[in-house]
Amino acid sequence: MLKYWLWLTNLPGLQNQTRLALLRHFGSPEDIYYADEGEILLTEGITRQQASLLKNHDLSAANRVLADCQRLDQRILTIQDAAYPNRLRNIFDPPCLLYWQGKMPALDEEVTVAVVGTRKCTPYGIASAEKLGYGLASGGAVVVSGLAEGIDAAAARSALRAGGTVVGVAGCGLDVRYPYVNRYLYEDIAAAGLLLSEYPPGSSADGWHFPVRNRILAGLAVATLVVEAPEKSGARITADAAIDQGKDVFAVPGPIDAPASMGCNRMIQEGAGLVTNARDILEGYLARYPDKLHLAAARKEPASLGYQALEKTEPKEVPPSARPADLGLTDDQIALLRVLSDEEPALVDDLIELTGIPTRRVLSALTMLELDKLVRQHSGKRYTRAVTLLE
Repeated sequence: MLKYWLWLTNLPGLQNQTRLALLRHFGSPEDIYYADEGEILLTEGITRQQASLLKNHDLSAANRVLADCQRLDQRILTIQDAAYPNRLRNIFDPPCLLYWQGKMPALDEEVTVAVVGTRKCTPYGIASAEKLGYGLASGGAVVVSGLAEGIDAAAARSALRAGGTVVGVAGCGLDVRYPYVNRYLYEDIAAAGLLLSEYPPGSSADGWHFPVRNRILAGLAVATLVVEAPEKSGARITADAAIDQGKDVFAVPGPIDAPASMGCNRMIQEGAGLVTNARDILEGYLARYPDKLHLAAARKEPASLGYQALEKTEPKEVPPSARPADLGLTDDQIALLRVLSDEEPALVDDLIELTGIPTRRVLSALTMLELDKLVRQHSGKRYTRAVTLLE
């Protein structure tokens, strides 16, 4: 039963390696719960101090987590479930349990690429992350993101714009939405991809969570791409975890005197693959995943890159009324504009229902319309039309 999994994974002070050893010895959390101290001490590698923690049989915390998951529409995936990715299960220190929201793809069958980098990024880093996130998603890869500000968020947003699947791995409870500036990114990923965390609802974003979280990023991916990172950074920790797991590591080169690129340049010196476009990564996996990848589509780039957006000084003029053909819109964009009101904001879920367009295409079309100033976004991810369409 799930309450025993939650009891085991939320016991204060119990180490993950101890949990894994106990599961190997007993087979299930319920058997661990009812085992006596003598049986527990037979577990390989367990200490008396760790074993003493299992005397706490209070299930109230587990029941609270179950209630929170039900209230917040979060689901639970255990390491013994068939849907648990084998890539993650086979690392040295896999999480015993994951909380998730969204759609659970068969990740072992996908070309998953973790895209990571510094929070304190440059316009060059943002542009590179957007270009590569878009190209990877267009080419058929699933982008794995740590949901941090800067490079992680830029790559994830761009992958969503391309209509791709994004897996976001949080270092806090999924309801905490850290960092707050990325709260809408959490919503977009939950709607079009998958959110994961090994921390229960309500868990704060403690600093030590993030280095621990990085092993999951690397574990879910066949490759890790570092876009921009100084020599000491969380991105480097993720890359090192990927190397320890026997995974491929790639890096984007940067100016030789740029502090934000010193980590990437160093990794390339040490053997990481040099990347200038998404094809540099995807070509190496085409033979293994021929039905998943589309190298020609991987050449696609977002309409505007980060540094170009930052350099814009004049807002784009939008005519008060125009014909769709004059605006160069896609069918999805036209359909959304036709059902949007210029006064009453509409939720994304309402637009999906009204148009019959899949979620990820609606999100991608809305993003492009917002960039072109043809729709306005209001609080709560609600939208209105900013232009009148002529027949």
